[in-house]
Amino acid sequence: MTCLDELILRISPGKFHYLKFILEGYDNMATLSSLDSREGFVIVRYPEKLAKDLFDLLTSIAIKLI
Repeated sequence: MTCLDELILRISPGKFHYLKFILEGYDNMATLSSLDSREGFVIVRYPEKLAKDLFDLLTSIAIKLI
């Protein structure tokens, strides 16, 4: 089993499904779970080898998540 790194983010609560849809478009890049849906806290789990790709993606869509 692959060990996954975790990243906790705070996004606009209404943007959860948008982010999940984007991440699902990239096979095996990351999984998304909600920590606190009212406050918009989410956890992204990803393989370490894909960290740069994930961070590049998140940077490119960050403005759409607030």
